[in-house]
Amino acid sequence: MALPQSLRTSVTPPELELIASEQLIDIVPLVTMEKTAFISGAYGPLRPPAKARVPLWIAVNLKLKKKCHIVPPEWLSVEFLQDRLSRETSNPGFSQLPFQFAEISKVILDIASDDLENPDKIRTLLKDIREARQSKSREGITKLDHSELGLSGLCSMEINEIRPFFIKGMNVLTKLIRDPEHPPNLDET
Repeated sequence: MALPQSLRTSVTPPELELIASEQLIDIVPLVTMEKTAFISGAYGPLRPPAKARVPLWIAVNLKLKKKCHIVPPEWLSVEFLQDRLSRETSNPGFSQLPFQFAEISKVILDIASDDLENPDKIRTLLKDIREARQSKSREGITKLDHSELGLSGLCSMEINEIRPFFIKGMNVLTKLIRDPEHPPNLDET
């Protein structure tokens, strides 16, 4: 979502992708490697054709060097995403998706689309899910209460997108509740 500079108080999408790159995913290594220690932990040993569980950033690094295939998470399939899209469009609440699904799916689709079945359909479904969820979050913001915002089931990217609007809206609402006789100058917030 493109935001004006004055509202860019949140983490950027690439920064969210970096944070999400610590998520563990499965790979099928094409090379043998011993167990290797990193700051975030020790991973390996890698022995083809056995699957190994590593952080996304390691999987991306190995994939770019053509040293592994990334095994997509169960939720990154056409069947799962079609089910979630139908839930998003038929139910008022948000369907359950992994907290960092947007970031992880973008990285996998960008780097390892050849490891996915029907990546174009997956991209389309993710876009449709995102649009349905954005519509729900916009509707939720219109029902903003000065004490809380009840939008459970949002993912990290969605929370990050509405954060600037939410903070500004809550500040204005709080000022209105405190002194309803003298409304605040909205240009100052």
